[in-house]
Amino acid sequence: MGGFICFSPWKRCVSTILLLVATLNPSSAVTHYSVPEELEEGSVVANLAGDLGLDVKTLIERKVRIEMITNRKYVDLNKETGELYIVERIDRESLCVAVKTSCYVKMEAIIENPKRIFYIELEILDINDNAPHFRRETIDLDISESTQAGERFSVSNAVDPDVGSNSVQTYHLSESDYFTIEIQTGRDGSKIADLILKRALDREQHDVHNLILTAVDGGVPSRSGTASIIVHVLDTNDNAPTFKEDSYRVSVMENSPIGSLVIHLNATDLDEGSNSDLIYSYSLYTSEKTQETFNLNPNTGEITVKGMLNYEEFRIYDMEVIASDKGASSLSGQCSIKILVEDMNDNHPEISIKSFQSPVSEDVGVDTVIAVVSVSDKDSGDNGVVDLHIPDQMPFRLRQSSDNYYELVVSEPLDREKVPEYDVTFTVTDRGSPPLSDNETMTLQLLDVNDNVPQFPQSFYTIRVMENNAPGALLSSLTAFDPDLHENQYLVYFILEKEIANTSMSMLFSINPENGNLYALKTFDYEIEREFLFHIEARDSGSPPLSSNVTVHIIIVDQNDNAPVIVSPWRAHGSVVEEKIPRSTDKGSLVAKVIALDTDSVHNSRITYQFLQVTDATLFSLDQYNGEIRTMRMFSYRDPRHQRLVVVAKDNGEPALSATVTIKLSTVETAVKAYSDMTEVPLEYDIFSDLNLYLVIGLGSVSFLLLITILVTIVLKCQKPKSSKAAPPCRNSVISERNSTIADSTLVSNDAYWYSLFLAETRKGKLVVRQPLPKGSRYIVSSIPRSTGMTDTSDSAASTLQVKSIQFTYSLLHPL
Repeated sequence: MGGFICFSPWKRCVSTILLLVATLNPSSAVTHYSVPEELEEGSVVANLAGDLGLDVKTLIERKVRIEMITNRKYVDLNKETGELYIVERIDRESLCVAVKTSCYVKMEAIIENPKRIFYIELEILDINDNAPHFRRETIDLDISESTQAGERFSVSNAVDPDVGSNSVQTYHLSESDYFTIEIQTGRDGSKIADLILKRALDREQHDVHNLILTAVDGGVPSRSGTASIIVHVLDTNDNAPTFKEDSYRVSVMENSPIGSLVIHLNATDLDEGSNSDLIYSYSLYTSEKTQETFNLNPNTGEITVKGMLNYEEFRIYDMEVIASDKGASSLSGQCSIKILVEDMNDNHPEISIKSFQSPVSEDVGVDTVIAVVSVSDKDSGDNGVVDLHIPDQMPFRLRQSSDNYYELVVSEPLDREKVPEYDVTFTVTDRGSPPLSDNETMTLQLLDVNDNVPQFPQSFYTIRVMENNAPGALLSSLTAFDPDLHENQYLVYFILEKEIANTSMSMLFSINPENGNLYALKTFDYEIEREFLFHIEARDSGSPPLSSNVTVHIIIVDQNDNAPVIVSPWRAHGSVVEEKIPRSTDKGSLVAKVIALDTDSVHNSRITYQFLQVTDATLFSLDQYNGEIRTMRMFSYRDPRHQRLVVVAKDNGEPALSATVTIKLSTVETAVKAYSDMTEVPLEYDIFSDLNLYLVIGLGSVSFLLLITILVTIVLKCQKPKSSKAAPPCRNSVISERNSTIADSTLVSNDAYWYSLFLAETRKGKLVVRQPLPKGSRYIVSSIPRSTGMTDTSDSAASTLQVKSIQFTYSLLHPL
C-alpha cells in the first residue's frame, strides 16, 4: 500500500510508501516511507498505527516503542495519535557518507502483549542544500610561453555532496583571450573540466593570468562554487637584446688619457634570468685599428680609450657592438657607433713653396708673381687658421690667390746692381692658444737676359675642369720652347691679367713660371663660373725679353655640390616656421607648401619631399613632388594642439643632397585664414596687388633694357672688327653667343617657384624677368645683377665674356 499525505501544521508534503510483504509470518512485513532531508523537528512522517492496523487506544498498554538501528534516534512514535514524527533533523550527506544513490534509515516497531516486531525503512530523499566546492581555493599552474595552442591542462574538479541533478552539472571560466575549458563526463557520471590554451602566450606582455573557475549544480535554484586559477607564464629566450638607439655619435678629445670613458652602452632584454644576461662584443666589421684604440667591457658595455688618439692621423672611428644574451639559444642585437676625435692645437703650421722663380730679370714688372706659397695646419678651427708674413722693407708683398695659397709679387721696381739677391723669409703663425709658428727662407737672384721669341706647339688650348677641384690641382702643362741658348732660352710663364666681373685671372689660376704647369688656385663652382678664356704668355730671359702667348679656354664641368635651399615657407636661418590653422580644418585641406630650389644642373636639381619627423603620421600627408602638406583626417579632441613637422627636400644627384625645414602647426578654435588660400589659387590675386605691380614694373624695365641692348648690339655688329693674332674674331664671336657665364642656374617648375624666385632675387638687388622662348611652352627667367657693367682688360675680341647673367629655364603648363 502506498500513499502521499500532506500535513498542514508544518506545511510539508510527505510521500509515504507502505510496502506490505505478506508472508506466513505477518511480523516479517517491511513498511517503507520516504521523506526529504532537513525536515523540521516534529514533522509527521506517517500514521504508523493506521498503516500497521493497530488500535491507537492500546498503544500505551502494549508498550509500543521504536528501536533505531543507527546510533542516533531521528524519529519516534506518538503513542496518543499513532503518528511517526521527526525527532532530530536528518542530514542525508552526513548520514549516508559513502552512499551516492539511495539512503535508508532502518528501524523496528516492537509491540508487547502479544509481542510483535514490525520492520520499517525510512528513505531519506536528497535536496539541493549543498553548494559545489573545490578542494583547493587557489590552483597554481606554470605554463611555458612556448607552449603551443590547443594544449590541455588538468585542474582540480569541484565536489558536491548532493546527488543526482543536485550535484555538479557544468563549469564556467571567466573571460580570457588565452584560455577556455572543455567539460567531460567521467565513468561515475561526474563532470570534469580541462583548461585548454587558445593561443600562444607571451610572458613579456602578460606574465600572470588570473582566471576564475565556477562549478554549478543542477538544483533549483542552482548553487555554485568558485576557485581561482593563477597561471604563471614561464620565460623562454624569445626576445633579442635591443639598444636604446640604432646608432650613436660621440666626441672625444684627442690625446685623451688611457682609460677615459667614451660611452656607456646599456642594451635591454625583455626576457628574464639568464635569458636577459648580456655580453658585449665587437662585430667582425669593426676594424683592428678601432679595436686597438678603444676597449669594450664585455659585461658592462663601457667603451674606454685604449690607445693614443691623434686628430691628424685618424678623425673618425666607426664600430659595431653586439649584445648577446646567455640563453640556451643565444639571441643578439647590435648598434653602430661613430666616435669623432676633436682637435687640439698640437701641430705646427707648415709652409710649402709651390712655385718659385729665380733668377728673374731685374726689369721684371711690378705685381709680377715671383712665388706661389701654400700654408697649412693639420689642426682645425682657430687652431688651423694661419697667417703668413714676410719681412718689412723689402720690394715684395704677399697676395692671397685662394684659400691658404699666397703669391709673392713685386711691389717696387727691382735693381740687380743695388741688390743682386733677396733672402725672403716666410713666417706662418696659427691662431691657437698659445699660437705655434714656422718659417721658410728662399733666395731670389736677379740677372740680365734677352733674345728670341718663345713658341707654343698650338695656339689654342681647351681644358675641362671638374668643379669642386682641389686648390692647387694641376690642370695642364703648357710648354713653349725657345731656340736661344743658355740663359736666353730659360722661359718664364705668366697668365696675362684679365678681369671678368672684377675677378682677376691670377686669383683663379696660377702657372708654374718654370715649366708651364697650369694650376687652379681656387675651387670652381659650376653654378657661378662655367668657363674662362684667358692667355698664357711665355717670356724668355733675354734683354730685352721677348714673348708670345697662347689662348686657354677653361670649361667647368658640373657636379652635384649644391644642396636644395628652402625658399618657402621662408624663415630665418635655423628658426622654426610657425603656422596657425583652425581646428575644424577638413580632411584633405592644404596646410602648408614646401618649396626648395637647387642651383645645380637640370638632372641634379630635381627635388622630392619627404617627412623626416611628424608628430602624428595619421594626421598629415606630404606630396613628394610638389611639397604640399595636407590633412589626412579631421582633428579630434585627442590630438595635441601643437604639431611638429620636419620636411626634408632631396635633390636627384649622386650622392643626393638635402635640406630640411621645421614647421610648427598650432590649431586654434577661431577661424584663421588658411595657408591654402595663399597657395592654391595664386592667379586669383588682385591684379593691382603690390606683388603684381612690382612684376609689371620689372617686366617693363627689362623690356626697355632689352630693347637698348639689341640696338647697341646691332650697331656693334655693323662695325668692322679689327683682326687679332692672339684671338681670332670668329672664335670670340662663337664664345660670346654662348650662355657661358651663367650663374645661379635653377630649374623652376611652376608659378609658386617663380614667385619665390622673384622675392629671393629681388632681396639680392637683382632684376628678375621672365621671357618666353619661340615655341611658347618654356620660359627663360633672367636675374641680372644691378650696376654690373662691361670691363675691358684685353684687346682680345673675347671681351664679350665679361657680362655675367643668371638664367633660369623652367616649364609652365599655363604661360602668363
